[in-house]
Amino acid sequence: MSHSAASGLAECDCVSEICLVMTVGRCSHSWDMANVVSGLIIMKKCYRCGKVSSCFSLDKDPPLESCHEEPHYWNFMEAIPALHFDLKCSKCGTEIKLDEMVGLMVCTGCDDKCEVNLLTEKLKAENTQVFIALEPRPIDERKQLAPEKFAAVEQYFENKSSILKRHIKIVPQEMVRNIATCDANAVSDI
Repeated sequence: MSHSAASGLAECDCVSEICLVMTVGRCSHSWDMANVVSGLIIMKKCYRCGKVSSCFSLDKDPPLESCHEEPHYWNFMEAIPALHFDLKCSKCGTEIKLDEMVGLMVCTGCDDKCEVNLLTEKLKAENTQVFIALEPRPIDERKQLAPEKFAAVEQYFENKSSILKRHIKIVPQEMVRNIATCDANAVSDI
């Protein structure tokens, strides 16, 4: 695919729609949070197959009733106050919708064998917190965060580390040993 110069986009031969986001005017993006909302991360579990579902909800009251989404029969597990946001470049105005990211979770060190916990322990001396980018579950049934969007979230936190007075390392949820038993805390304020 070749993006036209008339549209203000750089020439490109990729097939990724995210390319449009990352190459507009060859801007060296400076990301800010946009469309910030508070809500709940809703966790449900299918009593038939045992899969865990996660999604972000703006509702103040969690849906406690069971629901059926073929082939699953979901039972409510928990609702965690959380923050959801998109990113917007302060230089060129490009926006990245982060609908595929349910929220951010802070590692609490609940599992000594978990890769996230091991990384957290390694980075403690550097005053670095590890945040898990929680994506919609079940992973094999829902659209996940594209690598380019994940990279933009990482870049946002890297650039804000001096303002936040700490470093934040973003990791994918695949690093969590068992997301169903993970005790990470949801980020509800940054």
